[in-house]
Amino acid sequence: MPALNPSPQRVRLFKSEKLERLTLISPRVFAAAWAVLLPAIAWAGWGTVGPLAGTGLVMAGLGVWSLFEYVMHRYMFHLESDVPVLKWFVFLMHGNHHDAPNDPLRSLMPLGASVPIALAVWGVLVLLFAGAGTWLFLGFMIGYVVYDVVHYACHHWSMKGRLGSALKRHHMRHHYVDESGNYSISAIFWDDVFGSKIRSLKR
Repeated sequence: MPALNPSPQRVRLFKSEKLERLTLISPRVFAAAWAVLLPAIAWAGWGTVGPLAGTGLVMAGLGVWSLFEYVMHRYMFHLESDVPVLKWFVFLMHGNHHDAPNDPLRSLMPLGASVPIALAVWGVLVLLFAGAGTWLFLGFMIGYVVYDVVHYACHHWSMKGRLGSALKRHHMRHHYVDESGNYSISAIFWDDVFGSKIRSLKR
């Protein structure tokens, strides 16, 4: 079970230790959980569509995730509101991460949040597309896992090479140069598409 205070920069979100623990997740738990859950989704959809259709649906799901990632970060995680409940919710979702960006137990989404949201998305996709919805969902969730791993890596790993360096630089500028830009994490081209790429190192 993750320790509550391994780092002096941890932002306390709840008075209750039980609730506080639900906001934390270690990389090992994250990896173990999704190493089981992603194959389980594939197993659930097995046989509902042919291999080529399944591959196409997974790729489509990845594409949908990449755009969702951008929209979620820009318009949900950075929502500005004078309504106290909304302000608290935005801080709970994401604002605390900007206050303590390098907390190793808050750089990944905890399962208590990601799994219920994922189940809701799955349900909607199956209602809309029947068996094909599961393959769309698999692509969507693969995109999510890639996003969270890239996000963790940007904060805690030394990312080298052209791609790794570009991803890390892009996200670090969001944190340390201008929070109103560079919203994409894993599909950084969306910031170019929507004109939110940070062009200067000056605020």
